[in-house]
This record gives sequence, C-alpha cells and structure tokens, in this order.
Amino acid sequence: MKIRSLLATVASALLSVGGNAAAADIVAVVSSASAITELSKAQISEIFLGRVSRFPNGALAVPIDQEEGSQARDEFYLAYTGKSPAQLKAHWAKIVFTGRGQPPKAVPNSSEIRRLLAANPQAIGYLERSAVDSSVRVLIQP
Repeated sequence: MKIRSLLATVASALLSVGGNAAAADIVAVVSSASAITELSKAQISEIFLGRVSRFPNGALAVPIDQEEGSQARDEFYLAYTGKSPAQLKAHWAKIVFTGRGQPPKAVPNSSEIRRLLAANPQAIGYLERSAVDSSVRVLIQP
C-alpha cells in the first residue's frame, strides 16, 4: 500500500512540473525600439549570468530579472542557462563575493519588465509568451 501511494505522489508531482513548464513558455525580449533583433540562447545566457555586459553590436546590455522565487525566473534560467535556483544563487554569491559584478535588477512581474524595456532600449528581459505585446520584441525561444 505504501509503495502504491508513493508512486502516485511521484507521478502526480511529475505531471504537475511538466504541465507548469509547458504552460508558461518563457521568452527573452527587448524593447520594440531596440536595435537588437536576434540573439542566440548562449548570448542571452552570457548577459544574464554577468559574463558579458554588451550586445554584439557594442551597445550596453541591461538585463532585467523577475524576482527570486518567481516561476518565470526559475523557468527562464533553467531553459536559457541550465541553472537551477540554487545554482544561480551560488553563481551570483561567488561573483558578488569576488567583486566581479552584481546580479541584474529584479522586478516583481512581466508588466514591470515591459515598462522598463519601453523606457530603456538597452534593456533585455524575459516574460511569459502570453504577456508579449507590441511594446517588446521576442529574441528567441529556448
């Protein structure tokens, strides 16, 4: 009886995780006024992990994160960088401790990301595909 209950719990958890990941469909975006029209997954990863601070055209890249613990943030980093929330936290702890940088500014939701992107064509962010409107340009999907 206990094994059957455990298997049912595990199966339910796996279905739940799979369903949530597919439903969110996180995309990397810039302002529709940005000169940037396309970036690779690797380029987006490098910007958000603080390894590069400029777009390929030489313009400053200003990454905007969603708040720690948000589903969009967790899914974005897993899809684009391959890092879990714990790995990401360790990554930034090392960078900050060694004085090599600071994590991106974090905002509470997709509408705030769209607002900041509209105000700064050098900004790059991510949001749920369902939150995409004419104010932003989708760069790629993972």
